[in-house]
Amino acid sequence: MVTPITKGRNFYVAFFTWWLVWTIIHVWVLREYQISFIQSVTDAFTSNFLLASFCLLVVNNMKYYLPRKERYWYILIISLVLSSLYLFLARTILKFWFKEDDVYLSLLRQSFYIRYITGFLMIGCMSMISLLWYTLLEQQENEQRKEEAEKISKDAELLKLRQQLQPHFLFNSLNSISALAGSQPEKARHMIQQLSDFLRGTLKKEEHQQVSLQEEIHHLQLYLDIEKVRFGHRLQTSLLIDEQASKMQIPVLLLQPVVENAIKFGLYDTTDEVLISILAKGERPDMLEIVIQNPFDPSTTITTQGTGFGLASISRRLYLLYARQDLIRTSKTDSLFTTHILIPQYNPEIMHHKM
Repeated sequence: MVTPITKGRNFYVAFFTWWLVWTIIHVWVLREYQISFIQSVTDAFTSNFLLASFCLLVVNNMKYYLPRKERYWYILIISLVLSSLYLFLARTILKFWFKEDDVYLSLLRQSFYIRYITGFLMIGCMSMISLLWYTLLEQQENEQRKEEAEKISKDAELLKLRQQLQPHFLFNSLNSISALAGSQPEKARHMIQQLSDFLRGTLKKEEHQQVSLQEEIHHLQLYLDIEKVRFGHRLQTSLLIDEQASKMQIPVLLLQPVVENAIKFGLYDTTDEVLISILAKGERPDMLEIVIQNPFDPSTTITTQGTGFGLASISRRLYLLYARQDLIRTSKTDSLFTTHILIPQYNPEIMHHKM
C-alpha cells in the first residue's frame, strides 16, 4: 500500500532527479557558447538551486494554502513575482562572482528574457501541478471521510435494527417464565437456562457481521426451544439444510425475526398444531437461498398483522449490507405464507467500499 510517507519520498526523488537532469542540460548549453566549465557549472547550479527552491516554496505553500476562488490568477501572479525574484537574485550573485569576465557578463545580459521565461514556466508548471495534486488529495480525503461517515451511520443503523428486535422476544419470554413459575417451576427453570444461553450467544454474535448458516441455525434452535416451551405441542418445526448451504455465510441474527414473524402469524390465532418449515439451499456457490413457510388464516391476518417491523427491518438490513432491494420477498398461497430470502456470498464490506 502506498502511504503518504512513500508518496512524499517518491515526489522528492522525482523532483531532485528532474533538477539534476535540467542542471546538466543547462551546463551543456552554456558550454556550447564557449563558457568555461567552472563558469557553466556555477551558473547552472546557482540558477537551478534558486529556481528549485522557489518551486519547493510553491509546493509547500499549496500544501497549507489551497486557493479556492480565482486560483488561476493566483498562479499567474505568484509565477510572475517569484520568477522576477529568482532572476534578480541569480543575476546579482553571478555578476558578483564573474564581474571581471566581459564575455560571460555579455551572455548573461543576452539571456535575460530566456532565463525569465524559463523561470516563469518552471514556477507556473509547478504551481499548476501542485494545485491539481493537492486538490485531488483533498477530494480523496473528503471521499474517504464521507465513506467512513456512511459506514459508521450504516453500522449504527444495523445495530439499532438488531437491538429493536430483541426486547419484544425478551418480554414474551419473561411473561412465559412468570406464568410457568407457579404451575411448572421445573419448566420455568429450564426456560430461564435456555434464555440465558440464547442471550449469551446473542451478545457474542453482536461483535460479528457474518456467521456460517450452521452457527445461525444453532442459535435459532435455542430460540425455537424457548418458543416451544411457550406454545407446547402446538409449535412444530422442520429444518432442511443441505450440506453446502450450512457452510455459507449469513448476516448474524438475521433469521430469528423472520421465524418470530412466522410464529406470530401462524400460532396467535389458532389452537391447532402449526408446522413452520425452514429450507436452506446452496445450489449456487454465489447465493444462499432460504425459504421459511408458515400457515396463516386469511380471515384474521388483517387484524393481527401489526406494523410488519420484523420483515421490514430484515429488508432494510439486507439493503444496507448488499445495496440490493430484491433479496427478500413474500408470497401467499391459499393458507400458506412464504418468506424467500437470498444471501449473496461475498463480503458486504467490499461492496460498501465500491459503492
